[in-house]
Amino acid sequence: MQSLQFTTESSSNGMLERDFLMGDVPGVLWSSASGAERAPLVLMGHGGGAHKRHPAMLGRAKSLVAGCGFHVAVLDAPGHGDRPRTAYDEREIAELRKAQAAGEPEAPIVVRYNARLAELAVPEWRATLDALQMLPEIGADGPVGYVGMAMGTALGVPLVAAEPRIKAAVLGMMWPDALFDAARQITVPIEFVLQWDDERVPREAGLALFDAFASKEKSLHANAGDHFGFPMFEVDSSVRFLARHLGRPVTQQS
Repeated sequence: MQSLQFTTESSSNGMLERDFLMGDVPGVLWSSASGAERAPLVLMGHGGGAHKRHPAMLGRAKSLVAGCGFHVAVLDAPGHGDRPRTAYDEREIAELRKAQAAGEPEAPIVVRYNARLAELAVPEWRATLDALQMLPEIGADGPVGYVGMAMGTALGVPLVAAEPRIKAAVLGMMWPDALFDAARQITVPIEFVLQWDDERVPREAGLALFDAFASKEKSLHANAGDHFGFPMFEVDSSVRFLARHLGRPVTQQS
C-alpha cells in the first residue's frame, strides 16, 4: 500500500493545514489547530478547472473545522491543480472551450470527460482514505463524509457508491447521464443542492439525479439563481447536515 507523506505544515486562525502526497497525488488536510481529540473526516471534491486550494474549498474547510472540529481532506483531481495535464486532458478541454465559444451544448463533453476522471480519481481517493485513517487523530473506525459540487459530484457519486466508509454526502449541480447507475447504489443520507435557474445544468437534469439516489433520507435544496450564484448559507446547511450524520455537535457557524 502506498504511504501518505506530509510535505509542509502551517497554522492560522485556529486551523492546521498540512500538504501531503499520496504517491504522486497532491492533497491537503485541514484540522483544528488544537488537536484535542479524535474527530470525523470529511472528503471534499473540487469543481472543474479548480484545485484543492480553490477559495470554495478553503471556505468550506474553515466552516467544517470551526463548526464541528472535522478533519477535511481535498485531492487535486487528475489534470487539475498541481497535477500535469495529459494529451487527453488537453483535447477534452479544447473541445469544451470550442463548444462554449460556439454556444453549443457542453454537457456531452463534460459528462464524458468527468466520467474518465472519476475512473482515475475513485481509486486514488480510496487509497488516500486508507492512509488518512491510519492517523491517530482520525482512526479506522471514525465516520466519513463527502462534499462536492459540479465536478465534485461527478467524481463523488461513484466514490460514495463504491466506498462503504462514507456515511453521508452533500452533492449537486451536475448532469446525471453517467451517474445514474452509481446513484441507484447509494443509500446513505444525501443533501442535494441545485440552482433553479442554472444555465449550465438544467433543473430537470438535477432533479433526475436527485430522484435516482436510493437513500431513504435525502433532501433537496433548490435555490433561485444561476450556476455561479450558489448561496453561501448552503455551506452552513452542509455543516449541520454532516454534524448530524457523523455525530458531532455544531459549535460555531460562519
